[in-house]
Amino acid sequence: MRFLPLLLCLALTTCRTPIEVLLPEVAKWQKMTLSFPGPSTSEQASVNPFTDYRLDVTFTNGTYSVTVPAFYAADGRAAYTGATQGSTWQVRFRPDREGEWSYTGELVRGKNAYLGADAGAENVLERYTGGFYAGPARAGETGRLIRDHPRYLRWAESGDYFLKTGVDSPENLLGYADFDGTYRHSDDFREGESRADSLHTYTAHLTDHRTGDPAWNGKGKGLIGGISYLQSAGVNSIYFLTMNINGDGKDVWPYTSHDDFSRFDVSKLDQWEIVFDHADSLGMMLHFVLNETENETLLDGGDTGPQRRLYFRELVARFGHHRAVTWNLGEENGPNDWSDTAQDTDQQRAVVEWFADHDPFHNYVVLHTHPGEEALAEIYRPLLGEADLDGLSLQLGNPYHANAVTADWLARSSRAGAPWIITLDETGPWWRGLDPDAAMPNNQDSLRSLALWGNLLAGGAGVEWYFGARSPHNDLNLEDWRSRDRAYHWSAHARTFFETHLPYWDMQGHNELSQGEQQYCFAKPGEVYVVLTPFGQPATLDLRGAEGEFSVRWYSPAQGGELVDKGERVRASDGRVRLVPPGEGDWVALVELRTTSAAAD
Repeated sequence: MRFLPLLLCLALTTCRTPIEVLLPEVAKWQKMTLSFPGPSTSEQASVNPFTDYRLDVTFTNGTYSVTVPAFYAADGRAAYTGATQGSTWQVRFRPDREGEWSYTGELVRGKNAYLGADAGAENVLERYTGGFYAGPARAGETGRLIRDHPRYLRWAESGDYFLKTGVDSPENLLGYADFDGTYRHSDDFREGESRADSLHTYTAHLTDHRTGDPAWNGKGKGLIGGISYLQSAGVNSIYFLTMNINGDGKDVWPYTSHDDFSRFDVSKLDQWEIVFDHADSLGMMLHFVLNETENETLLDGGDTGPQRRLYFRELVARFGHHRAVTWNLGEENGPNDWSDTAQDTDQQRAVVEWFADHDPFHNYVVLHTHPGEEALAEIYRPLLGEADLDGLSLQLGNPYHANAVTADWLARSSRAGAPWIITLDETGPWWRGLDPDAAMPNNQDSLRSLALWGNLLAGGAGVEWYFGARSPHNDLNLEDWRSRDRAYHWSAHARTFFETHLPYWDMQGHNELSQGEQQYCFAKPGEVYVVLTPFGQPATLDLRGAEGEFSVRWYSPAQGGELVDKGERVRASDGRVRLVPPGEGDWVALVELRTTSAAAD
């Protein structure tokens, strides 16, 4: 490990004598948490540390620089101490390039200083400077998810593309008894919908907490163990609300209380970070859902005004550094026929623009809305061409329409000049979603073929599974993720197939080349074709216009494993060729052009 002599300067208005310190070399993409001393204050101080102080830290590598917001951290170890007061501010950063870095920051005080240029008069309390050296990325490092493809995210370090097979439930994942300051502010649940009788404990997953997994003061093991289990079962994304005040669960918010939107619970947010760090270390996407349809106008009447900007700044400062972050404008965001208020298109656009301007890590931004063609058209259509909106987080009342709806909005957004990534993040109907493994009857086979594979074979980027309100372990009261264990594995089988066998980033939906009920085709014409036969029925593939001989191998979406290769060959000159699956149930045909050397064998 290399140590470099660095200078740390702490000052009031002018720099005192610099103090020489030694900081270790960090690896590219390694998380850094830098602590800075400031005035002693508290969560409830009359001069509010969250609104009336601001610390921004600028990190510089050569001619490249990035400015990251910092946050009030009480004593700097609040997750473990429960501290509500102290004199520490922190910033979290991951260097995205090698070499020497320097940083500078100013801690300022003034009324509403967090608003930056809009704040007015402010005083500089402290100035900080320092530096570090970023060495090569560690073996296996993926880097951050970036957007440089019209339909898929990609890991910046490894270059691999990302397909999502995640869980959407419970939406109130953070309504967890082991987090400080967490309570339900009301037990008023809508008749007939899911309800939760207490905060989550996830005791079913205590035995999944492994040696070396984190915890705080002996707490957190149920949730940490649950995330470890999910990753081992093939899940690579978790969905959660960060504010459900007046929503369904009424048990998640970042504040010290549910009725004060200006002060954050430092120890609770520090404990959230321990959980997010663990998921990040396992390669999982963190899907932040910023509000619910019931409370999307709670802050500033839906505008991106001072309350919402404070909320967003704290989330970006504390959690934006993670490798795989989705900022979702809100669950079921936008007008509907049963809610009194909703964000309109201009308000949605303002949120998108705020993240484009203020998230230094340029994380993925999506919009989730109500199911149904009319709702999709009403809310998504005015946003077509919005380049800073990266994608759609689809909710479908009829999940069997996934292929058509995904293809439709991919085409619409492409024609508008700002292609959107399309994921299926809630499968309806609301009362059912994805059935538990033990349910009879069971919809998992249909959802696997027509929702999961339907999305992927249209050019979609994956799914997260929603657990319906009338199922055990549902969207609010889930305690045991093993209730859908089988589904996680067959979801991961789909991802494995795409990552192992396909140049899917160069392929597109081509249903016109296949014939048969709900038989989807995904292809790079002339080279590789994938055809789904969801009900075990033969399919037809149109090879007219191609040339050469093609191999035909089969993959079981339910069982995964190796391709079934019976030596089948078809020729493009045969035109429309018949593909007969090797067994019952759903099968996927992989039809690939044989090279000259392979054809000669």
